[in-house]
Amino acid sequence: MLSRKQLQRYSRQIMLSQIGESGQQKLADAKVMIVGLGGLGSPAALYLAAAGVGELHLVDGDRVEISNLQRQVLYKTNHRDKEKAQVAAQQLTAANPEIRIHAHCRMADAEWLAAQLTDLDIDVVLDCTDNLAIRHTINRVCRNANVPVVMASVRGFSGQLVSFDFRGDGGPCYACLFPPQQRDDDLPEVENCSTVGVIGPALGMMGSAQALEAIKLLVGLPVSSLNRLQLFEAASLEWRALTVPLSSHCPVCGNS
Repeated sequence: MLSRKQLQRYSRQIMLSQIGESGQQKLADAKVMIVGLGGLGSPAALYLAAAGVGELHLVDGDRVEISNLQRQVLYKTNHRDKEKAQVAAQQLTAANPEIRIHAHCRMADAEWLAAQLTDLDIDVVLDCTDNLAIRHTINRVCRNANVPVVMASVRGFSGQLVSFDFRGDGGPCYACLFPPQQRDDDLPEVENCSTVGVIGPALGMMGSAQALEAIKLLVGLPVSSLNRLQLFEAASLEWRALTVPLSSHCPVCGNS
């Protein structure tokens, strides 16, 4: 049952026929984990907190650097050298003190993530990292735990968004789309914001899209990025989509 304060705070959202009081209650009951609190995680976390997601778990082992401030909108100059997860929790609590926010000041690995998804009963994971290895880990762990995941990435002016709902059987996963490398020696040179550069608003677009898709998953609305790779070009403001097929050779889900 929504309180009077909740009805006031989320009134413009509740007015939407696709949300209503029942949808808002689903958001209030939800637990979402955001892995990575940089250029994607910042806008995603802000919008999920503002929307009234009841419990947010923020995972990041980094500290704020001056070079982050061009795109990571949760942080200010005075946050330099402070732990991102802790600062993010403080910022989001100030924005919406009605929800529960937990900071995990560490990097996610497979063992820890698997335990947390089970122990915390997480409903949706947002992969907001810029690391291919951890993205494959998140994909594998979420599939094993039957937890939906919303993934995004941005390089330069180009963004990608894709979601997988592992609560059902038979669908593809991230490894169907981008097969993992078999050996560390085969991995290409790391490409992330520090090596190839990125335009900040493109991260804002994709992080906001992640929040939108997570909200839709939580309230039961159709998810446009479900099993579909959404490609965004910030230079031309164009979107296109590719269906992700289930790969029989996928090392994660090909034999399911």
